Amino acid sequence: MLSDNFEMKDMGLADVILGIRIRREPNGYSLTQSHYEEKVLKKFGHYDDRPVVTPFDPTCKLSKNEGESVSQLEYTQILGSIMYITNCTRPDLAYSLSRLSRYASNPNGEQWNALVRVLRYLKHTMNYGLYYTKYPPVLEGYSDANWISGSTDSKSTSGYVFTLGGGAVSWKSSKQTCIARSTMESEFIALDSAAEEAEWLRNFLEDIPLWPKPVTALCIHCDNMAALNIARNKNFNGKSRHIRRRHATIRQLLSNGVIALDYIRSKENLADPLTKGLTKEQVVFTSRGIGLKPTQ
Repeated sequence: MLSDNFEMKDMGLADVILGIRIRREPNGYSLTQSHYEEKVLKKFGHYDDRPVVTPFDPTCKLSKNEGESVSQLEYTQILGSIMYITNCTRPDLAYSLSRLSRYASNPNGEQWNALVRVLRYLKHTMNYGLYYTKYPPVLEGYSDANWISGSTDSKSTSGYVFTLGGGAVSWKSSKQTCIARSTMESEFIALDSAAEEAEWLRNFLEDIPLWPKPVTALCIHCDNMAALNIARNKNFNGKSRHIRRRHATIRQLLSNGVIALDYIRSKENLADPLTKGLTKEQVVFTSRGIGLKPTQ
């Protein structure tokens, strides 16, 4: 990971172009966009709003074409700013962004309030950054799914996050492209997506000259035992074509030593905030687990 003799003092133009600042912290480094987040809050007039402790209300059920329409232009502008922040340093915003982006064509008051809530959460966590240390020097992933999150939804939400050196290095929250008929099936689809990302990350590590070789299998943690059992089973008896294809892919990655699978309890799954809204306690726990915490 980070050498004792290595010290990065200035990112130069990257700080201006990317909007990311790297800061030296005790025993490591942090990546933060607090200055850009402050700029976004002031630009859209929400800097003085009352902060909230969670980015998405777990009881909120968003629906289409209900309620008074709001400005689509401002809605999409705010979404674009949040997308930039999410993709760079804030995996805790990924689920909110994924859900709210589905209504960008015709947002209403309910969706607008949910979007403003994300800005109010940014105000509460404006000094947060991704914190990286030397340990653990192991790349591992977490996979999760939320089966049909709303009354008008027919597709589930997948989420994964990979951590290295105590901080997240890759994450994604997205609506599944096919309809899952059960919780197990939605979890298996999410596991396949995480396995695909794990294969890419492992190949990336193989191309780093200073990384220890051979690169060990990347462990993916999943909280659904049924999905894990199907992935490990050499014989697949299901009839769904999309599940059969995913089973073949995961089995091949397992056989080639690219990935390894492990069970983890739901409350310890760090991919949980990428699939649903959580309580304050769960948000704090998972944020710390992916290395997201206040910078000094």
